[in-house]
Amino acid sequence: MTQSSHPSLGVVTPDSEPFVEHVEMNGHIIESLLLPKVLDQITALEGSFSIDQVTIGQQRNDPSHASLTVRAGSRERLEEILTSIGQHGAVPRDPKDCVLRPCDIPGAFPEDFYCSTNQRTDIRLHGEWIAVEDQEMDCGVVVNQAAKSARCVPMSNVAVGDMVVIGRQGTRVHPEFHDTTKRDAFSFMDSTVSSEKPKGATVREIAAAMKAARRGEGKILVVAGPAVVHTGSRDDFSWLIEQGFVDVLFAGNALATHDIEQSFYGTSLGVSVHEGSAVEKGHEHHLRTINRIRRLGSIRQAVESGILTSGIMYQCVKRDIPFLLAGSIRDDGPLPDVVTDAIEAQRRMRELCRDVTFCLMIATTLHSIATGNLLPAAVKVVCVDINPATVTKLADRGTFQTVGLVTDVQPFLSILVEDLKSDK
Repeated sequence: MTQSSHPSLGVVTPDSEPFVEHVEMNGHIIESLLLPKVLDQITALEGSFSIDQVTIGQQRNDPSHASLTVRAGSRERLEEILTSIGQHGAVPRDPKDCVLRPCDIPGAFPEDFYCSTNQRTDIRLHGEWIAVEDQEMDCGVVVNQAAKSARCVPMSNVAVGDMVVIGRQGTRVHPEFHDTTKRDAFSFMDSTVSSEKPKGATVREIAAAMKAARRGEGKILVVAGPAVVHTGSRDDFSWLIEQGFVDVLFAGNALATHDIEQSFYGTSLGVSVHEGSAVEKGHEHHLRTINRIRRLGSIRQAVESGILTSGIMYQCVKRDIPFLLAGSIRDDGPLPDVVTDAIEAQRRMRELCRDVTFCLMIATTLHSIATGNLLPAAVKVVCVDINPATVTKLADRGTFQTVGLVTDVQPFLSILVEDLKSDK
């Protein structure tokens, strides 16, 4: 047993910290550094701990176990500590059922609702642990007691009478295990957010993950910004869709508009894609493109009528790839396929995110962050952007599993396509 002390308080005694909880941790708590994180968090929050028992797995894949006693000077401080370390998998040794309270206002949770994370979560109901479905960060957990089921529900969707989990009691989180002995792009190396690190190996890992998904081992979501078209990468991205490396596409009005503009006029934002120079009246091209599609009724109608015969959106329609174009206050038009209601766009994105195992985000900051908020932590995420702040923002907002590549879109997609075409 090891007794801790806080440097500013001296030796801790039970009298000075009378509020106590016994917790335990199971799984890969040593190699994932979860146990040190928990101990550090306890002392950072001005609590103390004693390690009652530790059993360390002998083999790499063997789980470990630790039992701790956590102490604090007040009930509020202890609750703060337990809430914090609970996100790292520390749960009470003698768990109680979760506390439920009915929702009394549509679109708003009761006070003190349990705020979900993107990590796999269980709730305890009638003495049994139940897995929470539709795992997503920043939601509440709604329980169907008759069906013995629970799911994450966004605030805007909660209805009067829904039974909502209150507080942390009866909840447990299963942190993702990151095998630090593996040397691939998804092993969470010290830092992938750097313009100076070699990118070839990471691109090869991305290609391998996409090949596996196409073989039926996963589902690929791509979130793309208009720079894919502006940089002359449309043909490479269209090839990815044509060859079955994209299962779902998220974008905005701009990507679709400039993609179709290139098909109609050979320009993107009025600049010739082949010559790189502005063309006469080119600034009108995206508006005329939007207007033409609006007159036809939809992008699909443009394809089926033979008017749109190439590009990203053409390939999506031809291969029946679901896409979601979410609107923005900046949009011209917009295209008739664009969802302009933000809540409705979120709802559809949630539906399309189901069963996604790999997400590639290309040159779109806000859309990437929005999508990252919807994805469980188990989904592998790669963010490619010329601005390193995009990847940093993703991680800061909870999508910690993101691997970042700081590079321009065009060389990335070119190399990725080359790797995907190879048989290696």
